[in-house]
Amino acid sequence: MKKNSLSSMHRQSGASALVIMIMVLFFGGLLTLAIKLGPAYLDDITIQEALESLEGTEDLSTMGPAQVRTLINKRLSVNNVRGFDEKNITVQKDGDLVIINVDYEVRNNLFRNVDTVIHFQHEYEMKGK
Repeated sequence: MKKNSLSSMHRQSGASALVIMIMVLFFGGLLTLAIKLGPAYLDDITIQEALESLEGTEDLSTMGPAQVRTLINKRLSVNNVRGFDEKNITVQKDGDLVIINVDYEVRNNLFRNVDTVIHFQHEYEMKGK
């Protein structure tokens, strides 16, 4: 007959309450960052796709900078990008080449007095059909 020893039970232990609390705080912090910063990156991807879709647009090279900016704003509105200021877009023309610069930053409140600043900068050179 085998004798149960309690000494082997003491050697086996799981995570302590402190370790579990630290893990919850760490993964909770990562989840908070993903929830707060994710929409800004998704909007930036949408802005990039809207600008890249301008490549090959009919009469793009004959449009003025204001018309190109209006076309970009329409595409951003259709894609539900809100809170983007059109002043962040600069359009320059160099012959048939249209140069579009987008330079903006997104500020989010993380918690209390801690804020995040995400800076995005893109440059596109394109021609119309």
